[in-house]
Amino acid sequence: MPAPLDRLLGGAPRHPSRIVCLTEEPTETLYRLGAGDRVVGVSGYTVRPKEARAKPKVSAFIEADVDAILALRPDLVVGFSDLQADIAATLVRRGAAVLLFNQRSVAEILQMVHVLAGVVGLAPAGERLAGELEANLRRHAQAAQALPRRPRVFFEEWHAPLIAGIRWCSELIEIAGGEDVCAEKRACGLAKDRIVDPAEIARRDPEVVIASWCGRKVLEARIRARPGWSAVAAVRADQLYEIKSTYILQPGPAALSDGLDQLAAIVHAAAGGEHLPRPRPGLPRQAPMAPRYA
Repeated sequence: MPAPLDRLLGGAPRHPSRIVCLTEEPTETLYRLGAGDRVVGVSGYTVRPKEARAKPKVSAFIEADVDAILALRPDLVVGFSDLQADIAATLVRRGAAVLLFNQRSVAEILQMVHVLAGVVGLAPAGERLAGELEANLRRHAQAAQALPRRPRVFFEEWHAPLIAGIRWCSELIEIAGGEDVCAEKRACGLAKDRIVDPAEIARRDPEVVIASWCGRKVLEARIRARPGWSAVAAVRADQLYEIKSTYILQPGPAALSDGLDQLAAIVHAAAGGEHLPRPRPGLPRQAPMAPRYA
């Protein structure tokens, strides 16, 4: 028979082996770290990677099926945002171990990768992934230095009310070579504090408008119809674009890779007075999607 201490120490794996992810960011990160087999439950909004979609879906963003989560016998539940604080508290009270991130900046996204990799015992893989993401940031920052000018960019994450300035997107605009016309909103963590007046945005006269309405198809006609926007430089020059929210509004690896790639393509086109194609007539223009996430 094993000694009592050996039996006690063998009661749990050294690192989490059954992980439920309440949002897509940790799911994507764990798969890219090589720990996708440990993910036993995901968010219903999970898109990447495709194989993760087959896992049991136990949460939306601000709602979760706590009983379904606990039935999966997780030894770690990972979430994101202060908006999931109540879900996390309920799970903790019912005995679950919860790790809740709240990354808002590019640097904090990279930190999340390092921390999550360490928690699951894959720190070297975390170093590699973070290094890959940082290399892409540096590549785009260097390319931006060659732009003939830095176009003024308005990035909207919701349309009614109009919300802008989410920090990592604002920072990515800067890295890509644009000037975020709502950069002062970076410091506001809550969406209600980032509501902007459409008339004020028109006054700031962005040369590019990029819309990413979370979970909704962008309607270009709605953007063009805003009072006073017919005179906005981006509208007059037909520089209206969409980046799907799953590529840039989730603060994980995709935002720093595919999201940034699309954002940079838009900024570079606008800086050169060019246009990227429309997927089909009547839809906003879009940057090509990287094959990894297409």
